[in-house]
Amino acid sequence: MPAYGLTRARTMGPIADAVSAAGGSVSRVFGRAGIPLTLLDTPDQLILLRDQLTLVEAAIREIGDPALPARLSTRTGIVGLGPIGIQVQSAETLGAALGRVEIVTPLLLQTATRTGVRCRGAEAFYGYGVAERIESGRQANEILALGYLLGTVRHFLGAVWRPKRAVVTGAWLPARSDIEALFGCEVALGPRAGLVFPAALLDTVNPLPLHPVHEGGMKDAPIGDRLADCVAHVIGLDLDEGRPSIGRVALRLGLSRRTLQRRLEEAGTCYADIHRRIILRRACERLAEPTPSIGRIAADIGYGDAAHFTRAFLGWTGVTPSQWRRHHVLRS
Repeated sequence: MPAYGLTRARTMGPIADAVSAAGGSVSRVFGRAGIPLTLLDTPDQLILLRDQLTLVEAAIREIGDPALPARLSTRTGIVGLGPIGIQVQSAETLGAALGRVEIVTPLLLQTATRTGVRCRGAEAFYGYGVAERIESGRQANEILALGYLLGTVRHFLGAVWRPKRAVVTGAWLPARSDIEALFGCEVALGPRAGLVFPAALLDTVNPLPLHPVHEGGMKDAPIGDRLADCVAHVIGLDLDEGRPSIGRVALRLGLSRRTLQRRLEEAGTCYADIHRRIILRRACERLAEPTPSIGRIAADIGYGDAAHFTRAFLGWTGVTPSQWRRHHVLRS
């Protein structure tokens, strides 16, 4: 069964800022990508990796800048990588840091992706790849990732350090000269994306070690990448745009409706159960707020009127929405 990538929504803020600074329309970019603007307010929200790739492609088209991914990632710096940056800054050597990144990236930042170092003779290849079969936006995502990888290495070797070359996949590379200027090296086309540099540099000692026990540590919870988790995340996102359907969720995952049903059955669940769980969770979150009416909550989670929502909620919990609110909110 293929992997379905999830990532944090925190990259969307810089993308929106870049579009706005270039005179583009942020709402149009998010609309073309089919992503709610509300994600800008929840940077730790989990989203589909393929949605991030779609957003980057939409931003590139909006402002006409194929080098945008390189501009974004080279500006981020090690601090902007969140818990991954903490792992890098607290490692003793560059080689140890890259080993930590390989372990924690799919757990904390982005599933269905792999990083790692291979050494051949005197050369090291610090690679990046996506396990999920996504074609649209793949090269742009690789360029974005290589900028982050470059920032990781530069923490040890200095801000002006340059690799021997960078490699991306694909038949051709738009704005190659601009990307090369941003990375400070030649960018070649090859079977796998990555950075090439002398292997001896892996022994470089950390010049500015961080002690996370005293300075914050890691805060992000691990990301699951089971198909049921991905379906739940898509349903949750689609609730901001209207009541989600199994057909729309399947399309977002690159599957047919029947294939999605079959794979959920193989995993011991079904779409209806996941949908009901997400709807109930969202309803309870809204009912915990004292202001919105039952009718407003019903509309927000896709029900045509309060009566239909009340009957459904009663069937799920054994109490009406009003009774639930009185018990859980007014008594707290």
